[in-house]
Amino acid sequence: MTVPTELTHDDALQTLRAHVTTHVALPGEPGYERCVPWNVAAAVTPAAVVLATTPEDVAGTVRFAAAHGFTVTVQATGHGAVGIGPRTILVQTSAMKHCTVDPRARTARVGAGARWQDVLDAATPHGLAPLCGSAPGVGVVGFLTGGGIGPLVRTVGASSDHVRGFEVVTGDGRLLRATPECNADLFWGLRGGKATLGIVTSVEIDLLPIAEFYGGALFFDGSDAAAVLRAWASWCVDLPETVNTSIAIQQLPPLPGVPEALAGRMTVAVRYTAVGDLAEGERLLAPMRAVASSLLDTVAVMAYAAIGAVHGDPVDPMPVTENQALLSSLPIEAVDALLAVAGPGSGSPQAIVELRMLGGALAREPRHRSAFCRRDAAFSLLTIGVAAPAIAATVVEHAGAVASAVAPWATGEQMPNFAPSYDPARPARVYTEDTLHWLAALADRYDPAGVLATGQVIRTVRG
Repeated sequence: MTVPTELTHDDALQTLRAHVTTHVALPGEPGYERCVPWNVAAAVTPAAVVLATTPEDVAGTVRFAAAHGFTVTVQATGHGAVGIGPRTILVQTSAMKHCTVDPRARTARVGAGARWQDVLDAATPHGLAPLCGSAPGVGVVGFLTGGGIGPLVRTVGASSDHVRGFEVVTGDGRLLRATPECNADLFWGLRGGKATLGIVTSVEIDLLPIAEFYGGALFFDGSDAAAVLRAWASWCVDLPETVNTSIAIQQLPPLPGVPEALAGRMTVAVRYTAVGDLAEGERLLAPMRAVASSLLDTVAVMAYAAIGAVHGDPVDPMPVTENQALLSSLPIEAVDALLAVAGPGSGSPQAIVELRMLGGALAREPRHRSAFCRRDAAFSLLTIGVAAPAIAATVVEHAGAVASAVAPWATGEQMPNFAPSYDPARPARVYTEDTLHWLAALADRYDPAGVLATGQVIRTVRG
């Protein structure tokens, strides 16, 4: 990107405050520390941090960057953070967390900085369910622009399928509305394309009339891992779409919030949700309850407001590294291969190795097509490791070994919100060739100067 002024980058940054009405922090100034993401393993050292409070702050930052040769990226929570360097300005949107619920229309209008917990707090008193992910502390916008695989994904599909519209600042500094009827190309690409086509400032979503569910988790000792995983793989085959489940081999440290029965040992968690006939949901879980004696059983009828308790994902920031593989099937051979590399006696350093059942409503095309691909996978395999300096390299290497173990049953694909990285081969794993082409073409149209060409975005490869 060329610099159309004679100012140096450092000199230009001193004028950024004149282009926005909010706080701007340069390195070493108060507020700059707000750039630290939830995943503290990501090296985030931007040229400046703009603590946006309005869409105009976002648009002003983008126009400034275009004039002075910077790129711009966005962060609300930083759960899916990747590295940011000193040629990039970070727009921090956590102050833009407004959430307005319309109970009669069953919709919510949500600001760019809102977390799913904000929407749960506003919607569930009306008996309405926002289609969040497993962790309510994750940002709404980042989750939805990556598709959104939540605890009810087999029942309702990807959460982005329930988006009604966006307000977005494009790379040319315009604030646009994107719906199926207005700027439909943007609406297509923002659902699955992450920040490729712009910085979302607010989103309007459907809320479903789900007041409660039957769910929670069964926890077994690691010594029962083989019996539990084999039974789970067989049990999954005949489950109806009203049921969602995942299973995780866990090695959780003795930290606040980790139940004493699970801390400092290998355990196996069977996560479960059922909607509709809750008595039938209880009956369907009975075979898994009978596999072995559980250390802890939290499955019960729960208010939807407690949906985050199903997975019990960590709340506090930490250094993590992820890898993902999508599987076309899960035969017993795949289960045994996974147990050999991540089960008892394997020496696995991963905190979590999770299999999540997909299919159901996710596999069907939604009413409005989107850039979210990879709907036909049967299961997702996710590894999550703590990237502490002493073991970070070992964790990454082992995650690759886990993926290799299930390679005969893997599709070679991934989803946008999982295993973020700058790996140049990753876009082809996340998107089809046709989707890559259209995302890149739209990015050229809406961001001709490449202002947003940083992070996990799709751009035309130029020679």
